[in-house]
Amino acid sequence: MTTIKKKALIIGAGTGGYPCAIRLGQLGADTLLVEKAKPGGVCLNVGCIPSKALISATKLYHKALHADGMGITFGPPKVDMNKMQSWKAGIVKKLTTGVQGLVKSNGSEYRQATAEFLEPHVVKLSYGDGKPDEVVQAEHIVIATGSLPLEIPGFEFDHKRILDSTSCLDLDYIPKSMVVIGGGYIGLELGQTFQRVGTKLTVLEGLDRILATMDPDLGQLVAKQIKADGGAIVTKAKALGWQEKQGQAVVQADVDGKPQEFSADVVLVSVGRRPITQGLAIERAGVNLDAKGFIQVDARLQTNVPGIYAVGDVVGQPMLAHKASHEGEIVAEVIAGKKTVNDARVIPAVVFTEPEIAIAGLTKEEAEAQGHEVVVGKFPFSVSGRALAINETTGFVKVIADAKDERLLGIHIVGPEASDLISEAALAIEMGAYVPDVSLTIHPHPTLGEAVMEAAKHAIGEAIHIQNTRKH
Repeated sequence: MTTIKKKALIIGAGTGGYPCAIRLGQLGADTLLVEKAKPGGVCLNVGCIPSKALISATKLYHKALHADGMGITFGPPKVDMNKMQSWKAGIVKKLTTGVQGLVKSNGSEYRQATAEFLEPHVVKLSYGDGKPDEVVQAEHIVIATGSLPLEIPGFEFDHKRILDSTSCLDLDYIPKSMVVIGGGYIGLELGQTFQRVGTKLTVLEGLDRILATMDPDLGQLVAKQIKADGGAIVTKAKALGWQEKQGQAVVQADVDGKPQEFSADVVLVSVGRRPITQGLAIERAGVNLDAKGFIQVDARLQTNVPGIYAVGDVVGQPMLAHKASHEGEIVAEVIAGKKTVNDARVIPAVVFTEPEIAIAGLTKEEAEAQGHEVVVGKFPFSVSGRALAINETTGFVKVIADAKDERLLGIHIVGPEASDLISEAALAIEMGAYVPDVSLTIHPHPTLGEAVMEAAKHAIGEAIHIQNTRKH
């Protein structure tokens, strides 16, 4: 086999791997990026981008159905799922093709191949198209292989009745009914996507509420919307198995100690994701994994083996694309000899449910657990001029601050365009801002962003458009 020598080898061209390759190219390192499937990884191909395309399209459909209150009446809108899927695929193709171009134009090399460790700094590349295998010797190796949906016993994916997030995104028809197992963000995003175009939605959640890792006030509004749109949320529910009956999947579940059955055309299993380390022969590299199979790394994303790093989903929570990209760029700078560490104060998260949710920093409960005396500011979109003008008034902005020094600890948003509003919050927390830094910043009117300023003012007793609960 031919042997190639490189400064750096990156395994996986997802949102952790390709930014790492681009940054290494910018820094002048001789780098090879290897991907066994399609460039862009889960996010660009079967995750963030295609799901948001479908969410955007179905929201437009839903708005058309409910625009009469604004004085606009349409004929009955129709959904062509095949055409919608083609539109989605075009977006994905454009972005994934762009990844390869960006990698190459920045000076790194890209190849499609399957990687397998032979020893710590030696990796075999298999092309599988008749091309001979090659061996890469690299001073630095970055593992950025991502994650896959978890299966649960009794619900093995057949991608017809029992779906994972990938096969759900590829549905070319509108199922009449869907059971979602798992009340986390992926299941809710996809469940509501199809609910908006007529699918009857049932969510089975094992805990006592959906979106259990977030501020409970946020998830309550999503639950309320699901029910308002005709769906059902069943908590304390453990799915046990399913049977095919009369052309439907009948799910057997234990609901708070009592057996129940739920019928649907399709079942989406969305209970988490697992790291992809199988097939790498990672044991030959000597890299340590934790009990769940995630790769263990330090603040510079280095594993226990010198010169081997890991980024993104494969190192664990939070399993978010922007976190992976940030880590990939950090590793590139570490490899280039810069004194860089992963010292981010906050990693914002967004849930594209209806209404949208976005969070940055601590919840009230988390802040109190860390010993803070907490003050909370809250501003509802129901009194926002801009929210009223666009007819989207559900939700609020909540500010969490230290009561003693007014340091900003967290901002939580549920409502219109929460995904776009949260970046201000992330910047404020990352730079160590205090509540007056936000409240005294003049926000343009009329905008949704004013709600962030008003919530900050409310936290310190200076709100103008709602009653203050605290004297300044």
